[in-house]
Amino acid sequence: MKVFLSGSIRGGRKMLPTYQHICKFLRSNGADVLSWHVADSELEGKEAKMSEQQIYDRDIGLLKMSDCLIAEVTIPSIGVGYEICSGLGMGLPVLCVHKPDANVSAMLLGNSDMDMSVEEYDNLEQLENIISGFVGSVGKVQTSQQ
Repeated sequence: MKVFLSGSIRGGRKMLPTYQHICKFLRSNGADVLSWHVADSELEGKEAKMSEQQIYDRDIGLLKMSDCLIAEVTIPSIGVGYEICSGLGMGLPVLCVHKPDANVSAMLLGNSDMDMSVEEYDNLEQLENIISGFVGSVGKVQTSQQ
């Protein structure tokens, strides 16, 4: 399974350890995290050497190759919102996860699209269970469509 992991970059990197945990958890369970760069602690320096167009092309290209999108939305980010909307437009199943104290946009919480779910987690174990359930359901949908 090819997963696009979305998380705040320019909006703030406070959740970086969580992005790293998600990436590691997905990989340890056989998923290919195409956007692993989100969990890279050196990302800002690397992206500083890229043009805006290169960043956009990379991210949209990876999104097009993905089977699903998992977005950590605790930190509001225009880029994450753009990726979620783009993923939904491509027909990708989308999971948005966030901490209880997050101020999550009504545009996510109010979306009843069957291809998107928004889940709150208190700890990493709960986060892993949510992700496992989502990835498992996406795998079942892919199998039945083949």
